[in-house]
Amino acid sequence: MILTHNELVALVQDGAIEGVKPEHINGASIDITMGGTFYYEAAPASTRTTIRLANKEAPEMIRDASSHLPLAPGMWCLAETQQVFHLPNDIAAIYVLKSSLARAGLNHLNAGYCDPGWHGSVLTMEFHNINRWHTLILEEGMKAGQMYFMRGEPVPHEVSYAVRGQYNGDKAAQPSKGVR
Repeated sequence: MILTHNELVALVQDGAIEGVKPEHINGASIDITMGGTFYYEAAPASTRTTIRLANKEAPEMIRDASSHLPLAPGMWCLAETQQVFHLPNDIAAIYVLKSSLARAGLNHLNAGYCDPGWHGSVLTMEFHNINRWHTLILEEGMKAGQMYFMRGEPVPHEVSYAVRGQYNGDKAAQPSKGVR
C-alpha cells in the first residue's frame, strides 16, 4: 500500500527521512532535492574501452563537488539527494523524476528502488541529458524528483538491506560497486 500524506508526515517525524521540508510532503510522495556532489564519466585514454559488468568493473568516474554540474547533450552523471534515508524493515521506496525535468530533456536511468532496511544514506540518482543541443544545469538544492513509499510485512533482519545491502551509509553519490 502506498503511504499518503499523514503517513508520510509521521515517517518524516519518526526520522526515516532527514532533511525534508514540510512543504515537500505531497499527497502520496515526498519531493527530494539535489545535493552538491556529482560524478561524471571520465574520458578514456582510447576512444572505446570495454567494461565487464560481470567482473564488477565500472567506468572511471570524476567527482565534482562544485554544487552545480553542466550536463552536456548525451552526458550522464550520478547525483545525490540532500535527504538522508533510514528506512524501517517494513517500508520500501521508489524514486521517480519530476515530470517538469523530464519535459526539459533530463532522463533518470530508472534505478531508484530502495529496499526495506536501507539506512544512513543519501540516494544516488543516475541522470542522462537526452537533448541534442541543450546543456542542462543541475544545481544543489533544486527539486530532483519524488519518492513514493510502500508499507508491507516486516522483512526478517537477516535478509533486510540493513544486512545484505552494499550501499548503506553512503553520505554522497556513490559510483557502482559492481553487481553482486
